[in-house]
Parts: sequence; C-alpha cells; structure tokens
Amino acid sequence: MFRWLSLLFIVVTLYAQSDSEILKRADGFMKSSSKSNQFRAYNDYKNLYLRAIMAEDDNLKISALKGIVKSGNKLHIDISQYSDELSKIKPKTSYRAPSPKAIKKSKKAKNIKITSSHKLKSVRWKGDDLILKFDNSLNNNQINYFTLYDSKKGRYRYVFDIHASMLTKSQNLRKSDINRIKLAQFDTNTLRLVIENSEKVKVKFKRESTKLVIYIKSASGKKISKTALPLPKSTSPRRADRNKTIVIDAGHGGKDPGAVGYRKYREKVVVFKISQELRKILRSRGYKVYMTRDRDKFVKLSKRTEYANKRKADIFVSIHANAVGHKNADKAHGIECYFLSSSRSARAEKVAAKENSADLSDMNKYGKNTFLNFLNHHKILASNKLAIDLQRGMLGSLNKKYKVRDGGVREGPFWVLVGAQMPAVLVEVGFISHPKEAKRLVDNNYRKTMAIGLANGIERYFAKN
Repeated sequence: MFRWLSLLFIVVTLYAQSDSEILKRADGFMKSSSKSNQFRAYNDYKNLYLRAIMAEDDNLKISALKGIVKSGNKLHIDISQYSDELSKIKPKTSYRAPSPKAIKKSKKAKNIKITSSHKLKSVRWKGDDLILKFDNSLNNNQINYFTLYDSKKGRYRYVFDIHASMLTKSQNLRKSDINRIKLAQFDTNTLRLVIENSEKVKVKFKRESTKLVIYIKSASGKKISKTALPLPKSTSPRRADRNKTIVIDAGHGGKDPGAVGYRKYREKVVVFKISQELRKILRSRGYKVYMTRDRDKFVKLSKRTEYANKRKADIFVSIHANAVGHKNADKAHGIECYFLSSSRSARAEKVAAKENSADLSDMNKYGKNTFLNFLNHHKILASNKLAIDLQRGMLGSLNKKYKVRDGGVREGPFWVLVGAQMPAVLVEVGFISHPKEAKRLVDNNYRKTMAIGLANGIERYFAKN
C-alpha cells in the first residue's frame, strides 16, 4: 500500500497550481449555472480533498469537503459519505450539509422522522395522471422535485426524488407523448422518477395521503412512439469522423477464465468472439482498431490501458460478461455499460469486484478508490457520454430481433479503466449465468447483432463529439 501511496504523492506534486488557486477556480465554477462548470468544481474539490489527505491539512480538507457537499448536492450526487466526514471533523460547529430544495413544508410536516417503512405498492395511469401509491401516508418533506435541461442534446428532464423504497424492480413507464419515463431505486432510501423529453413537459403534482399524483403532458401535445428515447438506426451516422483509433479490450484471458456460467460457458471466450466481430465491423467502416489481446492469453489489467495509451487511442472499450451465483441465475439478466468512478453503490461494487479480481495489486480499497478518483476525474463526463451511446446502440440493434433488459448506464471502480488517457468504458454484454442469455451469448448471430449495436454506438459518439 505504501508503494502506491508514494506513487500517488509523486503524481499529486506534479500539479503546478497551488491549493489556493484550485480552490479559487472551483469556487468560481460553482457560481456558474452551467452543469459542466459545476461538475468541474466538484472534481476540483475532490482533487483538493486528496491533497489535504496527503498533506494532513485539516483546514484544506474542511474547505474541500464543504465544496464537495455543496457541488454534489447541486448535481444530485450522493455525497453522504463526505457530509458525514465533515460533521465528524467539525463536531462543535453548526454546519449542516445543504440539501436540494424540496417543496414547501407544511406546519404539520415539522419534526417528522422519515423511515424506510415507506414503500411503493403500485403504479398506474389514470388519463394523464401517474399515480404512485405507498403503504404509508407521505409527508411534504419526503418529496424533492427538480428539473434539468441539456442544451447540447436539447433534452428536458423532470426528476422526482421520493424518500421511499420499491417493492418491484425498476421499470420504464410508457406514455404516447413522452420520450421516456423511468422509475428506479436511486439509492437505499430514495426512489427516483425521471421524465425525459425532447420538448417541454407540463408537470404538476399533489400529495393525497398515501398517493403521489403526477400530471404529465407534453406541452405541444404531439404524439410520439411509445418506446423509450429514439434509438440509433442500424446504419451508422453519416457525418462521423472515421479518422479515429479504437482499442477494444476483450476481458480476462489465458489463466483467467472470467466468469464460468451456464453449461460451463466461459466469459473469456464469449467476450473475445464479440470483440473480434466488433473489430471487423469497425475496420470495415474505416477506423483503426486494435485489441489488447489477439488470442487466449492473460494480460494484466494495468497493461491494457497502457497499450491503449501507446496506440494513442481515441476511445477504450472493455468487453465483459456478467454473472451471479446459481441461486439467482434465473433472475439476473440484461446489458449494462459502466464508466469509471469511485462509486460505492452496492451494484457497482459487486460487478467491479468480479472484474477487478484478476488484479494482483496489494493496494487496498481506500488506496484504489483515491487513485481512481484522482487520475480519471477529467474523463468522467466524456466516458459517461460514450457509455450512454454504447448502451443505446446495443439496445437499438438487439431489440429488433431479441428482447433484452436495459440494465442502464452506471459508474463504478473498475481497475481495468484506470490510467486511460481517453474516454474509457466497460461493457457488460449480458449474464453468462442466465440460461437464456448464456445461450444467446454463444450464438454467432446474436454476437454479430450486438457488435453492430456497439459499432453504431461508437459512431454515434464520434458524430456528436
């Protein structure tokens, strides 16, 4: 561990800017209404937090933690860990972590303790009203509503965070005049409803005892398809710049078989076949494409992004297959895309633990997460965009013939992505432990269809960025 921390200290000292300069810059970014600048501020504060740890500077740590909490709340990022640490450092102060603005509290809502006993029982439509019914009466301070607008993509998002939990799995809700409505468990105590549309949406809501009634109607009243957001066509975008270099990383290999799933199918074989097919498609479209392994051999995780850096790749895509234990093999299925962060969500931790298992480093969990955070923060936004396009590409291609579950785009501490000097994403092409999905993953036609979707997603990313 000390060897890694020494290396980290050397990397930190290479930064010429002083702590005060970075803090001033971060504070400046925080005054901006731009989400991109607020994200830059968040990353600067995280950088300062790292420096404070190395320098054992409590004053700097407090300033950094305050900034992380403030910017994190604006961006709706879970900063509870940092908020808790700040409260422990300053036990005698009256500091309280700011929280996103909620709807106005009624007098009756004061001093009400919110518990996880609030659970979602049902969801149904009644005309333009979406009705969420819970097992207990809701309080005003359990509902947090905010809106977001992505000017580059021309996309509106209307978000409800409800202090409650679901009794059912995440689901996409259909409405003819709205692009997408998704209901999912955001974290242990927060149920999140996201209404997403290319045009403004009329949204009103009211609390009726155990019900939350949300009126949702497109401002234009224009009818659209009842599917999710428009997915890319099978043909590639015309204006994509194909003078790009792509490195594809087929996960595991050699002595490391990866996950061994249904009928002893091996992850290393499946992902290598998909990677080969993806390379073939991308090369046929005019891209320069390389693979971190061209046969069944073991490659250390740290060497994979090192190879991509040497090739001066524009993007790095690591292909993997997911798996769960035999007990849940029939339940877990779907495709997912991950980008790098030190996320500690239970889901990301489980997947990352599996994919990081081949790494023989003696660095502990804290050291790894700190290192991940520092080296890659400037690529998080680009990697997030790439992951979204890859996910949409796979869904658009596969769902024409096969019905696949959308596991979503997530962030996690994947060691294979560390050190990449370009946008880097880890793709989980399905669960090799699931009987039906495993059979698909060893089918050449299915793998080719998936590879086409990944190629379309890559081209979509290049066309937009």
